[in-house]
Amino acid sequence: MRYAIYFSPAESHPLTKAATHWLGRDAFTGETWPTPEVAGLKPDTVHELTADPRRYAFHATLKAPFELAGGKNEAELVEAFERFAAETKAFDIPNVVVGQLGRFFAIVPDKIYPELQDFAARVVEVFEPFRAPLSQADIARRNPENLTASQRANLERWGYHHVMDDFRFHMTLTGKVPPEQAPAMRAELDRRFAEFADRPLAIDGLALFVEPSRGAPFTAHRWLPLGAASENRKIAS
Repeated sequence: MRYAIYFSPAESHPLTKAATHWLGRDAFTGETWPTPEVAGLKPDTVHELTADPRRYAFHATLKAPFELAGGKNEAELVEAFERFAAETKAFDIPNVVVGQLGRFFAIVPDKIYPELQDFAARVVEVFEPFRAPLSQADIARRNPENLTASQRANLERWGYHHVMDDFRFHMTLTGKVPPEQAPAMRAELDRRFAEFADRPLAIDGLALFVEPSRGAPFTAHRWLPLGAASENRKIAS
């Protein structure tokens, strides 16, 4: 089993609902939906282009998927997760947009915000004692030869390359979209997520997700509000 610390809006949040209907799966409930229609793209194409974010579920990665370190157990991880959520104050990303990271479409901040960067770095550091070292196969999957020097250092130190100064908050909506299909995808995503773009996004909760076995869909195991007394809310196991 692997665990991950994500930012996710609450299960009932309108953005969660819009994104889960777009991706076709709700990580909180397990509910699924048919592939959405996108003008100019075939349904099979849309289904394929949303396959990866559908498996990982709608989220922003803070602590990338990890197996538990030796001597650690899930109860200890959950206790640390609850403590962190209770002690961390909620804040807003001042403005988010539907953007692109390479060929991926995602909901992203319009610029880098130090408060968000600091929050993400704290999550990486606080939960590092729970992470088992990466296997050689896991390291190879990241194609370290193609990473920058700082990304390689992050991979070795933290088990993931997009952390610390290399962290960029993103809530993924697609896999890699070929250039010729990008205009149709952009038009559809701009339409679907118009009510959430060009406005603040509250970072007001934290999610613990689980992957029961390699390649299985990730599910929401806990979701807790930030800056409030935490409750032990088991969503899925």
